[in-house]
Amino acid sequence: MSDETPAIRPVSDAPLDDCVLPYAVEPLDVRGRVARLGPVLDRILKKHAYPAPVARLLGEAAALAVMLGTALKSQGRFQLQTRSDGPVNMLVVDFDAPENLRAYARFDAARLADMSRSEPASWLGEGHLAFTIDQGTAASRYQGVVRLDGQGLEAAAHEYFQQSEQIPTFIRLGVGEVVTPQGHSWRAGGLMVQFLPHSHERMRQADLHPGDAPQGTIRDQVREDDAWLEAKALAGTVSDDELLDPALSSERLLYRLFHERGVKVFSPFPVRDVCRCSQERIVEMLKGFTADERHDMTGNDGRIGVTCEFCSTHRSFDPADFG
Repeated sequence: MSDETPAIRPVSDAPLDDCVLPYAVEPLDVRGRVARLGPVLDRILKKHAYPAPVARLLGEAAALAVMLGTALKSQGRFQLQTRSDGPVNMLVVDFDAPENLRAYARFDAARLADMSRSEPASWLGEGHLAFTIDQGTAASRYQGVVRLDGQGLEAAAHEYFQQSEQIPTFIRLGVGEVVTPQGHSWRAGGLMVQFLPHSHERMRQADLHPGDAPQGTIRDQVREDDAWLEAKALAGTVSDDELLDPALSSERLLYRLFHERGVKVFSPFPVRDVCRCSQERIVEMLKGFTADERHDMTGNDGRIGVTCEFCSTHRSFDPADFG
């Protein structure tokens, strides 16, 4: 998931929420993105009144999804989804290029309460994380899957890029609540760094574990490029406070990390919380059911109620309208 070169823009000290900022550090042959989600994420999470552990996981998933989804530029759909056996058994984040984001989570409240003191990674448990890219045709649909084995989304994303994309990648995610004049609000931040030298030989990574290879098999040893080691070391100094600080612009954050090498920033991608559900879509869906099936859906009030899992919008329909 690499970028085409966008237009360079002047550096700004003004903090800008709900956007993804691409950048490049050319002396180190790295490109990346910074995601800052504020009001958009706060609205998504508060529509469902998620418990804090669920909100944190879904915030991380949203920050990761927008950093990857904005690579689609002007069209296509990117989806991040987890299915696992932990108390938070499903996360779904949809990003419709160029800017529309929606997300929801499913969880077991009783199990989550019992694990409230556990590490966040254990809230997901074991299962899988899938990234799906759909650009409108069957031929262009791609899905990458990585196993969840008690690790968090950061570690799972690193494993995905090592196995599927084979692009050296570093990712940091942060989620938290901040106090504003309006009260408490949720924020999320993300930093992605990718090593993209002109020579593919410089991108070589060590082979994956050989699994059931005969005992004594020697694994291929690859020394990491010095530029990539330096980029990872610099990026690794970023803190959660920096990712979440509403007064710190993404440009200034990047300057703190990479000013000794020089960093270019490009035009940001805005992010909006927009759901795909609509009255018309649901009507067409209900038309696909038989009269008996619609009868079974009818409530005590004589109407069919449909609530969107993403945006929590409730719509009510008269079964008689469908014949």
